[in-house]
Amino acid sequence: MKPIWIVDDDQSIRFVLEKALQREQLAVRSFSNAKDVLAALDGADEPQVLVSDIRMPGGSGTDLLALVKQRLPGLPVIIMTAYSDLDSAVAAFQGGAFEYLPKPFDLGRAVELIRRALDESLREEVGDAASAEVPEMLGQAPAMQDVFRAIGRLSQSNVTVLITGESGTGKELVASALHKHSPRASGPFIAINTAAIPKDLLESELFGHERGAFTGAQAARRGRFEQADGGTLFLDEIGDMPFDLQTRLLRVLSDGQFYRVGGHHPQKANVRVIAATHQNLEQRVREGAFREDLFHRLNVIRLRLPPLRERRDDIPGLTRHFLARSARELGVEAKRITDAAVQQLASFDFPGNVRQLENVCHWLTVMAPAQVVEAKDLPPELLLSGAAMPHAGALAGSVVHPPGAVGGAAGVDATGLGVARVDARVMADGDAPRAPVSTSTEANPGPGLRSTSAPAAAWLTDLQAEAQRLLEVGDPTVWDQLTRQFEAALILTALKATRGRRIEAAHKLGIGRNTITRKIQELGLDD
Repeated sequence: MKPIWIVDDDQSIRFVLEKALQREQLAVRSFSNAKDVLAALDGADEPQVLVSDIRMPGGSGTDLLALVKQRLPGLPVIIMTAYSDLDSAVAAFQGGAFEYLPKPFDLGRAVELIRRALDESLREEVGDAASAEVPEMLGQAPAMQDVFRAIGRLSQSNVTVLITGESGTGKELVASALHKHSPRASGPFIAINTAAIPKDLLESELFGHERGAFTGAQAARRGRFEQADGGTLFLDEIGDMPFDLQTRLLRVLSDGQFYRVGGHHPQKANVRVIAATHQNLEQRVREGAFREDLFHRLNVIRLRLPPLRERRDDIPGLTRHFLARSARELGVEAKRITDAAVQQLASFDFPGNVRQLENVCHWLTVMAPAQVVEAKDLPPELLLSGAAMPHAGALAGSVVHPPGAVGGAAGVDATGLGVARVDARVMADGDAPRAPVSTSTEANPGPGLRSTSAPAAAWLTDLQAEAQRLLEVGDPTVWDQLTRQFEAALILTALKATRGRRIEAAHKLGIGRNTITRKIQELGLDD
């Protein structure tokens, strides 16, 4: 394996990083300036990962990044800086940096980041051949195979189809596939969401209007039925169609003709209708909100789309497909996702179904810090779900910066953007906060470095353990007991911080003075 190159004009930073990586059994090579790096590249040497400072004598890390990316486009480059400002961060990521590491940094996290970059560089390139030919619908799960078989059986038919399923399951995509694989494939496919158009305009939108039919109708207009002549009309959210328009739709389906708004001449409708809804139409029929005769007209063939939680086997393929598509839309390199992250995604129920998964992939393409997406990089709502989080206590953590931390030569701490990004990562990682400890005796970290620390105890984890213990012994006062302890701890801490001033303590806790007085009495804290 090729060595990891470290470029920094600060000898202490190079020394400590070298020692830390050598303890990880990793080969390291150090440089004090960008000129020596370029000379080494000219000598046919190549690094596995490049870690570079951004401000150095004789050439900046940003310029070095650009030159290295020209020669080695796939090389992960980590940019370090004591000047953690917005311009530096944007320049680093726009230049193709793997990650942006503001000083002072936690040595353990720095090594972890280099490890991630190393894994990225060693990962086998996924060929583009597989993504070059993407099927129109993805799905290997048994539930989706049933859908595929249904589409195949309907490929020679013009029969009306009713597609049911939760929001976000891809009903329009299935309708498009039904049209594409039907005798009407050469005709138009027109889609309209009946819930998205106001009632007063929906009739004209569907059936068209004659000139002067109403105020603003300055010219005749063809409706969706005429536009879809010889093809397919997809009526999404049919359950929300107004009752009076349901009657007109029923007439079109039964007679094959209709009248424009304000018109007197019948129009022929050679249209196949595919309807879709996320609602229970049978229930709406019983409630009198949907015509029963129209329901039976539409419900010739019913096709139910499974929610994503019933086709978890498809999540890996869908995830990689959406990541690739998001990358193409944004004009960036597609990100890869680890098996652990995919497994965590598959454990989430996705109430928004495929649409929500697509949104998550778009979020990851923009916000994931590295080219390889790990489980801790997933959005907070996925990490906060019961299936995705081992415990909630880790979310109480925050990054603790020692008072005496020095940020490089300029003495700038990693505040502002730097801290915001690190704190966000801690929230996503589910790591407990790290308490500062003294540096290793092996080396003096010097400016811009902070040694690694042991994770602090998560109080919520302890709370969960105590609750579990009380539940196992069958204590019927679990709620009251733990609630009293929690409230008492909060109030006593606030009173200590305010030297016993109740009103000030209540203000700090975000409660009223009457509330804190009552709680003190109830909890027996007056004694």
